[in-house]
Amino acid sequence: MPRRPPRSPRVMAQVAMVMNLDKCIGCHTCSVTCKQTWTNRSGTEYVWFNNVETRPGQGYPRGYEDQDTWKGGWKLKNGNLVPRTGGRARRLARLFANPELPRLDDYYQPWTYDYDTLTTAPLGDDVPTAPPRSLIDGRPTDITWGPNWDDDLGGGPEHLAGDPVLAKMSDKVRLEYEQAYLFYLPRICEHCLNPSCVAVCPSGALYKRIEDGIVLVDQDRCRGWRMCVSGCPYKKVYFNHRTGKAEKCTLCYPRIEAGEPTVCSETCVGRLRYLGVILYDPDKVGEAAATPDEKDLYEAQLRCFLDPHDPAVARAAADSGIPDDWIEAARRSPVHALISRYRVALPLHPEYRTMPMVWYVPPLSPVVDALTATGHDGEDPVNLFGAIDSLRIPLEYLAELFTAGDPAPVEAALCRLAAMRSHMRRVNLGEDRDPAIAAAVGLDQNGIEAMYRLLALAKYEERYVIPTSYTAGPGGDAPTDTCSLDGDGLPGMMPYDADAFHAPPAAPEPAGTGTRAGSGLAGRLNLLGWNGRGRPAGLFPKRNEDTR
Repeated sequence: MPRRPPRSPRVMAQVAMVMNLDKCIGCHTCSVTCKQTWTNRSGTEYVWFNNVETRPGQGYPRGYEDQDTWKGGWKLKNGNLVPRTGGRARRLARLFANPELPRLDDYYQPWTYDYDTLTTAPLGDDVPTAPPRSLIDGRPTDITWGPNWDDDLGGGPEHLAGDPVLAKMSDKVRLEYEQAYLFYLPRICEHCLNPSCVAVCPSGALYKRIEDGIVLVDQDRCRGWRMCVSGCPYKKVYFNHRTGKAEKCTLCYPRIEAGEPTVCSETCVGRLRYLGVILYDPDKVGEAAATPDEKDLYEAQLRCFLDPHDPAVARAAADSGIPDDWIEAARRSPVHALISRYRVALPLHPEYRTMPMVWYVPPLSPVVDALTATGHDGEDPVNLFGAIDSLRIPLEYLAELFTAGDPAPVEAALCRLAAMRSHMRRVNLGEDRDPAIAAAVGLDQNGIEAMYRLLALAKYEERYVIPTSYTAGPGGDAPTDTCSLDGDGLPGMMPYDADAFHAPPAAPEPAGTGTRAGSGLAGRLNLLGWNGRGRPAGLFPKRNEDTR
């Protein structure tokens, strides 16, 4: 019996982001510009689509990583993926009283200041002050929490104890305030391949766009049930208390459609963000998300990604309706390079099984500083590789953030970053290159220098490789009834039949009517141009005389 040829993968495209945490300086510029662009409105006072957290810390909202409390993401039940919030019956029972929904105090009570006191206070010996007032009801309030309350460990050790990741390893991490090492973690919506917020929405208002993978909320369909808020493990879906609708990060899709980066990327002071296209096999996503061992989820998600340089993948992508410029963008994608080629970027909490698509390059800086402080050569590869296990924030903490507790991928990524530093130090000092440094981490000299350029010197057009938008269709030569602008012809750019388009109507046709020729639509009325009077030809489908 002849063997069947291997199945060509069904290919989809996803706009993804990578952030290099070694470059984040915690300036919050990305948060402020995102706030001014998207949530500077009534009802979204407490909403930050982009926020920068200090780790260790409790994050925003407070303790959002504690899924035993908030029930976000997915879990395995008898080998099948089910939302942690439960099945439809359980969610229906909690539709009007959801105890797993964060309260406003878990985010923070947004406030302003009574500036009128400063401008209208009468002259006197006392200096007037501007007391805080709630942005929700206007009453005097106390400032007790904020979206970046842990900034630079400002809350002190008593707040660090509330870090859900730290709680898993309290016997390994030193909590002394003056000795604790911190790093910044910018967060936006993950625009997951397997989004739990979409799965738990009762009204079907949340959806994932076919053409670029961006997860959005249909404001017309949203009924404000807020199941998406509890279903998102990253707590990046918010409820607008004025409109009664859900809102979330849109990945600045109007800018993405125009080939421009997101506002947070555009304004990032440290230039730590990268945007690009990832090609993946959607048929593998469910299987990967259902991987039994959480520590294998990182590798399982990597297997979902496809190599755009593979001619078979490129052909399958074209057959799936992905334009050539998107395939070419995937080949030049900095995100694909950092995730799959150099393997230095890692996903945030893969154990939630949502297949997140905002990945992070873990920080390396403290190990170099620690070695230098002890009198050792902080850039020597032997010292670096040996000292990575002794980070003040140990590998186990980073592994709990990025690889579901498996330290091996984190250590491998940090070793590649350390090897890059050692190799480039020799280059900058005019010393002979040592090929053993790159070979020790599975790279060659050209590869390690290309990775250095991408992480350290990449220009604007190298960090943001974003093709302009397209309309996703069935792909190939499949018939379509859409009004595509990609083909030849006149109205609608569909296959043009002049006789069908200009055929005289059976009855006098009102001005402003017309039909669109094409597969399945020839002879029908274009309602957008109909003035509502009369009964022009094509208003109703023709009867099939053979079936009467």
